[in-house]
Amino acid sequence: MCDNDSLDDMIEYRLKAAGVSRRQFGALTLGAGMVSLLPPVANAAEVTESEVEIKTPDGTCDAHFVHPTKGKAPGVLVWPDIFGLRPAFRQMGKRLAESGYSVLTVNPFYRVKHAPTAPEHPDFNDPPTRTALFALAGGITPQTNVTDAHAFVAWLDAQPSVDKKRKMGTTGYCMGGPLVMRTAAELPDRIGFGGSFHGGNLVTDKPDSPHLLVPKIKAQFLFAIAENDDMRQPDAKDKLREAFAATKNPPPEIEVYKGTMHGWCPPDAQVYNHDQAEHAWERQLALMKKALG
Repeated sequence: MCDNDSLDDMIEYRLKAAGVSRRQFGALTLGAGMVSLLPPVANAAEVTESEVEIKTPDGTCDAHFVHPTKGKAPGVLVWPDIFGLRPAFRQMGKRLAESGYSVLTVNPFYRVKHAPTAPEHPDFNDPPTRTALFALAGGITPQTNVTDAHAFVAWLDAQPSVDKKRKMGTTGYCMGGPLVMRTAAELPDRIGFGGSFHGGNLVTDKPDSPHLLVPKIKAQFLFAIAENDDMRQPDAKDKLREAFAATKNPPPEIEVYKGTMHGWCPPDAQVYNHDQAEHAWERQLALMKKALG
């Protein structure tokens, strides 16, 4: 994805943006040793976080769970991108919990291996790395998605910190976009918000295309589309709008984020776009508050 010099320059830039020195970076750790470069949450709730294991019909999924220490909050299920469960997604989950949600971020590849499922600083241009990652992603099918959605939502609903009287949200990144749509379609009476961030293959010509599930969905949706994804498939956003318009679903927010590359939201991405990632984050919080309370 980039050479070592480029990676070093990226880290230097983002450390300066976060007001963190190289020495502080070496001293600070979070989770698996990554300092948080995400902006702090105003009036952040005190949270409790832990690594958890969830039994499913296909095995045991390792996951990260974080929630406000006091009271109950709406549950949120997070599907990571192809690089899997890692420090960046734990940070994102914690930030969302500090905003008032009980957040479960799963390892979608648990059937194959425990997280981490990608090498540190993976080079997507390296053929063996790319082949291995696509093999992992290829193991996730519509059926495994449905199986996992039921297991993860049920696990969340069994947690004392989750408010079962309020709808649940689910968000996904890259390959997680379709997983969000299938989850919302499979559990329409439980899922009240869905967020797809640079989601891939949301609209295809196959009979199991995620956009064909829209009639089953009842959730408020946010589709944050990377500009280069839109350039590759400019009609996808229109087909999504048409699919939702033909139903009684709440109108989705569908936006192409200018200047962004596929994968721009996670803070460890080589193509991370701070300003647009923050815009997407703000839109997520606004729509989530509307849909989940």
